[in-house]
Amino acid sequence: MTNNHRADFILVITTVLASAGWIFSREAIQVLPSSGFIGLRFILASLLLLPFCYRGLLSIDRKTLFEASSVGCFLGAAILLWIYAIAHSDSLGEGAFIMSLSMLFVPIIAWLFFKNRPPRVFWFSLPFAIIGLMFLSQGSSWSLSGSQIWFVLSALMLAIQFNLNSHFSQKIPTLVLTCIQLFVTGILGVIVSLFTETWPEIIGMKTWGWLAMSVLIATSLRFALQTAGQKNTTTANAAIIMILEPVWTVILSMVWYDEVLGFTQVIGCGFIIFSLLIYRGSEKIRSLIKL
Repeated sequence: MTNNHRADFILVITTVLASAGWIFSREAIQVLPSSGFIGLRFILASLLLLPFCYRGLLSIDRKTLFEASSVGCFLGAAILLWIYAIAHSDSLGEGAFIMSLSMLFVPIIAWLFFKNRPPRVFWFSLPFAIIGLMFLSQGSSWSLSGSQIWFVLSALMLAIQFNLNSHFSQKIPTLVLTCIQLFVTGILGVIVSLFTETWPEIIGMKTWGWLAMSVLIATSLRFALQTAGQKNTTTANAAIIMILEPVWTVILSMVWYDEVLGFTQVIGCGFIIFSLLIYRGSEKIRSLIKL
């Protein structure tokens, strides 16, 4: 298996873990305050990674630390907007597909920020992903509600973070960069919670269990794998693969919350998967579109 194929496989696993995080988070914030949950989740996740990267963390200079922290600020903004939207949304599937817009923004932002022009095959596959998102939004009776606006803003922040993460992951060790980002996100969550939220007096073991799975599976492992995957692939390629996250989220929402997937939503998922097949297709397909 080549490095590129290994990176693709890692990113696909990342999308599965990320989709599970939607369920873990939704269950946890039934009891925990949303920003406080994010603060605990991300600080604990960063502490779990610390024993594996503390030597690298001690060796980086202040400039590098500032750069890594700036990536964490964008991640923190994206995650706090995301969890707020989840707390006020009736449909995880719809929110997940709105969030996937960030992956469609990523190559364009990379072009604007770093002059990294997307490959032609990306532009060929992109319309199918957009059509898929249109079918999904119509299938869930799209109306620009408050939660959807927060999801869109979160998607924009995440697209910027994704590009910065790809850029800095080339010169900062994977675990070091991940640990710093998670810690900064957690600190932002704690600060917001201290000024805006009230904690419950009693928190059951079930809620702590959802928090633990969010920390171990959907945060520490997920972000470590994502950063590792981005090291060995292009930003545009990683962005296309990450569009799989809402597909898994819709499936998990159907299983866990009995959310209904309508006919048009099935078509939407099909278009998105088709766009991935085009982008990661054979050399014959690439030659047909004169790459």
